Amino acid sequence: MQLTDYVHTFGQDLKYRFGSRVRKLTIDASFTCPNRDGTLGRGGCTFCNVDSFVPKARSLSIQQQLAARKAELKHQNILYLAYFQAYTSTYGEYQQLHQLYQQALADHAVIGLCVGTRPDCVSDQVLSLLSEYQCQGKEVWLELGLQSAHDKTLKRINRGHDFETYRQTVRRAHQFGIKVCTHLILGLPGENKQSYRQTLERVLDDEIHGLKLHPLHVVCGSRMAKAWRSGRLSVLTQTEYVEAACDLIRRTPISVIFHRVCATARPPTLLAPDWCEYHWPPITAIAKQLANLGGQGSALA
Repeated sequence: MQLTDYVHTFGQDLKYRFGSRVRKLTIDASFTCPNRDGTLGRGGCTFCNVDSFVPKARSLSIQQQLAARKAELKHQNILYLAYFQAYTSTYGEYQQLHQLYQQALADHAVIGLCVGTRPDCVSDQVLSLLSEYQCQGKEVWLELGLQSAHDKTLKRINRGHDFETYRQTVRRAHQFGIKVCTHLILGLPGENKQSYRQTLERVLDDEIHGLKLHPLHVVCGSRMAKAWRSGRLSVLTQTEYVEAACDLIRRTPISVIFHRVCATARPPTLLAPDWCEYHWPPITAIAKQLANLGGQGSALA
């Protein structure tokens, strides 16, 4: 029983199209965020501490980071995508972005880019640059951190943008022919299964190409950490998350690619939930539940 038997996964899609296994190599290009540097606010989103997702690598060049990630994977004869993950990877001057992206693509084994960013930091100039790479035959994905389609939630977690900003960015990306992968967090304060369904419906209305599902992580250095320590914030159990994730997967058309259906973090950065430390148990549980209930898109019939 494998997840790919029931879900249209990113890895499966890439292998089919490129005839080889393709892995992401995470890069920290020393970007910051307008929600941290004072442009929009300070302190960032209430859940945010990027150290939980990518190791500190800011003293290394792009080429050195790529080489280090390859060594960690210990695979040979496979292809890679350079994943600009940390903070807001379109938040910079055009020439800076062009230089950084070019450095990653200079590696002969890197076939494209995944660029993680906020909906309010994507200019037409950036979309044009990404479109140029795509026209050159590169695999290009714009990964937009939305987290929720509910403005009340976005305000509560201090995102600094509303859903309409996200929607307009997706539509502009479509005009440039750029594929969009939307990130959603399950377990945000005040939300429930119905909230998640509503978010999914609103996101699918704009015909996005990919989705990433994440459980809410409480991490050191975040404002949520204080609320969790004082007992004012609860997190999903693995069973609750698996049920919610499967519900959304079954309501998603098979044409949409799932880049991720869960996510992990490591102690001591990770405070809760402790099951998020482990990759395979929630993935296995999701596959098992989908085997019983029906796979991606089955709830749309």
